[in-house]
Amino acid sequence: MTCCNSGHCNVQTPKPNILAVILDLDGTLLDTERAAKGVLKEFLAKYGKVLDEEREEKKTLGKTLKESSAAIVKDYDLPLTPDQFIQQIIPMYQEKWMHAKALPGANRLIKHLYNHGIPLALASNSLREYIDLKISHQEGWKERFSVILGSDQVKAGKPSADLFEEAAKRMGVDAGHCLVIEDSLVGVKAANAAKMEVVAVPPRSEASCSSLANTVLHSLLEFQPDLWGLPPFEDWLDNALPIEPIYLSGQYVNGFLRDVTDDGMYALPDQVFGVFFGCAEVDIQRTFKVMVFISDQCSCNHQKKIQIHTVDGTNIVCGSNQQMKLELFGYIRCLTSKESGCLDLKLLEEYKSIARASVDLPILSQHSQLFPEACYVEEDMVVSDVE
Repeated sequence: MTCCNSGHCNVQTPKPNILAVILDLDGTLLDTERAAKGVLKEFLAKYGKVLDEEREEKKTLGKTLKESSAAIVKDYDLPLTPDQFIQQIIPMYQEKWMHAKALPGANRLIKHLYNHGIPLALASNSLREYIDLKISHQEGWKERFSVILGSDQVKAGKPSADLFEEAAKRMGVDAGHCLVIEDSLVGVKAANAAKMEVVAVPPRSEASCSSLANTVLHSLLEFQPDLWGLPPFEDWLDNALPIEPIYLSGQYVNGFLRDVTDDGMYALPDQVFGVFFGCAEVDIQRTFKVMVFISDQCSCNHQKKIQIHTVDGTNIVCGSNQQMKLELFGYIRCLTSKESGCLDLKLLEEYKSIARASVDLPILSQHSQLFPEACYVEEDMVVSDVE
């Protein structure tokens, strides 16, 4: 998996000159899948069925509504037609979509491309009316896309090339100069079919799309537009990137984060990955400036490992089952596979130094005492403080 940002990670060779960008929606820009994950489980329970979450994630990711609905009705032997299933479950999804959050780096990328006049299209296997509903809760998204397309507006959805070819046509840009950013195997296949360049930002369940994409990233925070002939980001402050705050809450004990919950909307997205910094609050009494490593602990059960280091040498002392709140508002870099398993002491000190120098910058320090209760992700969190 290629990783990139601010000169710290692997160097990539220049790519073909890109004149327009086509973005997928669900799972690429917006965390709708995680926000609404409990809906299908609740729906199936009404019919005495038990959801197989791992199977459904693999079978439905990236598919059109009709395709996924037909598969669910068949797999669970529901006494419904696919159309009846859609009519009953969509209102449940709509209630959840309004709470879906933009994934790390999504707002940054959309604003950047729009501000530099790069034609920007949104092409999703969702129906157009559902796309409009989902993005209506995201400030400025509808205005910034010059083209918005749903699978009901073309002959066939992904993995057919139709959506991407139609998006390019409407933007007036040749397919060979379009870059697609996707999270699913069907989306990457569709981009290949359209003969477009493609960057994949896949969840762990879609790792198989890696071999078909030109570049694979852990999150949009790693994307370097200048490698594609696009205007470079200009928002790095030396070696630190201000980001929209990421909130977490859980137990602070020796160990690691078990990123598994009963309701998927409370789990960390796969795209939260790398070296971050921000503030930690323990028992509503003490606040610490911290640098945080977030890496994959185990791909088989979607666990993540969160390691916390104070940047000023202070030890975090707390009793058993102590609650901690984390607010991450700065990003330093991605992690290589080697770093995910073992922290190099020299690099650790380098990252702590960057965090220490950046955490009090005016553009970032405004967050240092910000701990809104409603924003915290409730986790069964086990984190370690390695000093």
